[in-house]
Amino acid sequence: MAVGTLTTIPVPAPRTINPRTASGAMVLAPLATLPLALAAALIVAAGQALHLPDLATAALAVGAVALGSRGLHLDGLADTADGLGASYDRAKALDVMRRGDSGPTGVATLVLTLLIQVGALTDPYQAFAAVLIGRCTLSMACARGIPSARPEGLGATVAGSVPRTAALAIAVAAAALATLLPGLPWWRGPLAVVLAYAVTAALLNRCTKRLGGITGDVLGAGVEAAVAASLLALA
Repeated sequence: MAVGTLTTIPVPAPRTINPRTASGAMVLAPLATLPLALAAALIVAAGQALHLPDLATAALAVGAVALGSRGLHLDGLADTADGLGASYDRAKALDVMRRGDSGPTGVATLVLTLLIQVGALTDPYQAFAAVLIGRCTLSMACARGIPSARPEGLGATVAGSVPRTAALAIAVAAAALATLLPGLPWWRGPLAVVLAYAVTAALLNRCTKRLGGITGDVLGAGVEAAVAASLLALA
């Protein structure tokens, strides 16, 4: 479920989707997306070896991750921005998010977030870490106590499925492993993790108050916001 949902890698469909499966998928999200992180790192390394412009190399890396995830999280980011900017009425906001088109708010948010990601991405290790840190926040977004905004959809399937202890353990493990990033002071990696989690937590708080909980779009928005925040901290 984790690989099939978060990447374009062809895998068999899960035989059963229940709270335990959903919980496992969100916990394993960083491992499932290791190929995307590796692809981003290799593209940045290749661009540097070929002396390509840093901006173009970063755009290729970010584009590869988007392609490898079907643009799922970028779509969620645009839809969430449109919903939050559309109306203070919960039902109307959710209806806007359900549509397939993107309005000015969604497009602007998407462009600005991608500009931050591309502008801050300069190092292969940084690319690798940011992709995984963004997916680590999914366990927090799906921790117990965070409701679903709708009775159906991906958000309803995974909302509240991850034990808080597991979500905390993933955050601590991410911060600990981030101390090993080459070429940076030991504290820069953990700072990136803390900043990514803080930005995602702020988004979750806003969406829970405005929408009544999370949706699949909110999860995607959280991932992209976390990637941007971690890249800024590592830049």
